[in-house]
Amino acid sequence: MPAFFRSRTAQYLLAAVFIVFSLLVLNLRTLIPPDEGRYAEMAREMLLTGDWVTTRLNGIKYFEKPPLHTWMSAVSFALFGIGDWQARLWNGVCGMVGVLMVAYTGRRVFGGRAGLYAALVLGSMLFWAAASQFNSLDLPVAATMALALCALLIAQLDDTDMTQRRRWMLVCWAAMALSLLAKGLIGIVLPGGVLLIYALVSGDRGIWRRLHLVSGLLVFLLLALPWFLLVAARNPEQPQFFFIHEHWDRFFLKTHHRDGPWYYFLLLLLPATMPWLATLPASLAAARKRVEGRFQPARLLLVWTVFILLFFSYSSSKLPGYMLPVFPAMALLAGAYLDRASRNAALSAPALLVVVGVAGVVCMRFFPIINLPLLGGAFGAAIVCGVAAGMAEWRGQRTAMIVLAALGGWMLTQLSMTAYESHGRQQAGRDAALAIRAELKYDTPVYSVGTYEQSMTFYMGHTVIPVAYSGELDFGLRQEAWRGVASMDEFYARWLLSAGRGGPQYAIVREDLYGAMRLRGLPMVERARGDGIVVVASPLILR
Repeated sequence: MPAFFRSRTAQYLLAAVFIVFSLLVLNLRTLIPPDEGRYAEMAREMLLTGDWVTTRLNGIKYFEKPPLHTWMSAVSFALFGIGDWQARLWNGVCGMVGVLMVAYTGRRVFGGRAGLYAALVLGSMLFWAAASQFNSLDLPVAATMALALCALLIAQLDDTDMTQRRRWMLVCWAAMALSLLAKGLIGIVLPGGVLLIYALVSGDRGIWRRLHLVSGLLVFLLLALPWFLLVAARNPEQPQFFFIHEHWDRFFLKTHHRDGPWYYFLLLLLPATMPWLATLPASLAAARKRVEGRFQPARLLLVWTVFILLFFSYSSSKLPGYMLPVFPAMALLAGAYLDRASRNAALSAPALLVVVGVAGVVCMRFFPIINLPLLGGAFGAAIVCGVAAGMAEWRGQRTAMIVLAALGGWMLTQLSMTAYESHGRQQAGRDAALAIRAELKYDTPVYSVGTYEQSMTFYMGHTVIPVAYSGELDFGLRQEAWRGVASMDEFYARWLLSAGRGGPQYAIVREDLYGAMRLRGLPMVERARGDGIVVVASPLILR
């Protein structure tokens, strides 16, 4: 182990550098629709309305997900103001906490170097590094589940005393409650399934007596239950929609149109685990070996990884972010494996970085909408770090190799994401939103015709009136139909009436409907354009 990393101070310094740079990159990109714009807008509305119980999107009831992410983003806005990095701060914190918790747990369970290696692996995995900078629900639920997993591992170690075991199990139960509030029932269904299978395959039946079920369930209910009771009391329609439509139907039916083949997540593992892809099969295989002692942590991590992947592979609803909860478990196994792996096995990560970097440079001409200098920098960083990591391994400096490979993977992810910014800004309609933002007052009507642009409402700082559109707003509009306009004819009548009175009004119009509105002779002037939309205003506004 290189001398630099032998001291705890040096490792704290490495963690501090990781935290600082993870925070700095939060503000490099526009909030891309639909997810980033949606969750930023929900938090903005929660803060401004002061309603922390009934979650809303565009002023309309929105019960697809629990409120933890919206709460934390609203708190971020309250503390630091409303903006891009503030909207991503909760994800960034969750990503960093996941990495640091994996470092601590790996050290406790598998030894000091294994913990450091596991943290470096997790922090540089493409999907984890990207999701930590992307405003969505998947990383927070993965981080809270990782906290539950890590607390469980520490609590169940054979050398953990009774007091520590109880404390860590209560942390585990609290983390599962946060997972429930982050995304729903998977926060308890997945850990419960893992425990059941682990008890069967490991023969460790006594684990059920070591879970502190009574006090743990009390902590779980005290944290998770109040919001569900409050929101149901204020909105009686919420429980059926949330528990049946968003859980049962999403898992068993294809009504959400997010289905995919059974091997969907297996294919996604190929890019998602870069640059540690070649390390993972061997680390998972090594976890099958039984070790001395009552508790088998490696087996539990293997069960966690396989069960969650199979669970979502069976589901009728599949999205890339669903697989994020398996990465902390895979990173812990990879960290333990890299601590003892042969030189040839350890060189797989640097080699893969070089291959991806070279292939990326060769194929750069096929990315016309990307910032090519930044993309070239991403591939160049992968090549340089991969070569440097390989040289370190040949010199017997395993820790330096892993640090350099992790740096290469992290830079490849962050620079590639930033290279998308020019297209992402257009996709979000940010410039179109800012073109009219200063003119909007609280009661200025802004229609959204045939579309709902998730990020534009956030950048305008103003909700819109959906016209001839429902989409994911459908459930809320059925509860509060007056918040939308059902037909184009009704919209035309409203627009003409307001124009006749000289009132200010705006519309965000889908491009094909804009042509129909012009043929109709609607009085309007074009103010801005975005990705597939046109922003128009009543001509009287310009007087």
